[in-house]
Amino acid sequence: MIRFRSWAVSHPGAVRDHNEDAFVDRPEIGLWAVADGAGGHNSGEVASAMIKQALERIPAGLSASEMIAEVRAAIADAHNALLAEAARRGPQIMIASTVAVLLAHEEHYACLWAGDSRIYLLREGELFQLTRDHSLVQEMVDAGVVRPENAESHPRANVITRAVGAHGDALELEKLVDRILPGDRFLLCSDGLFKALPAADVANFLDPAEASPADALIEAALRARATDNVTAVAVEAMAETGDSTVVP
Repeated sequence: MIRFRSWAVSHPGAVRDHNEDAFVDRPEIGLWAVADGAGGHNSGEVASAMIKQALERIPAGLSASEMIAEVRAAIADAHNALLAEAARRGPQIMIASTVAVLLAHEEHYACLWAGDSRIYLLREGELFQLTRDHSLVQEMVDAGVVRPENAESHPRANVITRAVGAHGDALELEKLVDRILPGDRFLLCSDGLFKALPAADVANFLDPAEASPADALIEAALRARATDNVTAVAVEAMAETGDSTVVP
């Protein structure tokens, strides 16, 4: 059996005076999420808060397949509600947010996401980016137009191509499923964090020696003068010999 403990922190950042990020931290049911109100749009904090509220209404006691279905339904409901609210406000209004969700059940995990909030996995000292950004710059990297090391400093790095509440095609969440190993550490974060910190620093602050990885990551991002809101949700998987599956 595997049990989980988690830490979650959000901050406006070193420059902005309000926070459009939101997070969900529910280790008791194996559900964590980060939502980042889309920059440059109206009321990004409304969009991220709506996603948070929808995910916090999901009940306990579900199977893995039921949990994934409930998360998809909750985010779809938020997407439709945001489209309706934007239409009510005016024809040119968009109220949108990224979302990155981590689900853990027994010895498996699932990631669901839209946008450029990310999920990382630190396993045996090596950091892996599990999610692939839905962004204009990522498409340019895939096409060979931009080098990967230049992506985050590109002038259009903030342009996302998929989001909850965005106009156009029906919302599609990308999905990844794999096994969990004891000792795995996951990080869900908004783009303000990974744009402020190099991957090596992210790996170091996720190290088990840190009492609270999320606090350490946010403090490091603020020292780096993060120009956007910063949110970090860290999750640790631990071996468990008893019946308990959760550490409060």
